[in-house]
Amino acid sequence: MKSYPMTIAGLRRDLPICPVNENLSIGAFVIFGDPELTTAAAEALLKIAPAYDYIITAEAKGIPLAHEMARLAGNQKYFIARKKAKAYMQGVFKVTVQSITTAGEQELFLDKTDAELMCGKRILLVDDVISTGESLRAVEELVKAAGGIIAGKMAILAEGDAQTREDIIYLEKLPLFNPDGTVMDGSLF
Repeated sequence: MKSYPMTIAGLRRDLPICPVNENLSIGAFVIFGDPELTTAAAEALLKIAPAYDYIITAEAKGIPLAHEMARLAGNQKYFIARKKAKAYMQGVFKVTVQSITTAGEQELFLDKTDAELMCGKRILLVDDVISTGESLRAVEELVKAAGGIIAGKMAILAEGDAQTREDIIYLEKLPLFNPDGTVMDGSLF
């Protein structure tokens, strides 16, 4: 399997290049099981983060990042937009999202109790990678529905068109790849 070498928060990682469809491959960036990279990225993002009251991420690979950022910053709470409503959740908020790495539509849910804590507070949205921005958009909708104020949007990596967005803060650019593993020229999103 081909890989793409990157230095992220001062650490070198070789990202496996994985096909998404017949015309597109991506560099698979997974922080699950990599506490060294998770901590280094969290530290680097906190250095450039805007002022916030709480952190939120979607229930996906951004969870260890949100956890580590909150831990390092001394936060007592962070939020996760869940993929399914859970029995303990009351007065659930819901939005629909289409992600590049997940087939089909997904829904994200937020509990009323969390929403009440967010109301009027500055909320920092974090994720591991921003590609199309759909997951980020869905989390942003949840925060706004809860009455939260978007403090900023951050990711470790920006992929494709996300690299040109002015509303996100990220550490590194991750290119898209052709099916043969070469870096793609231009955008597909």
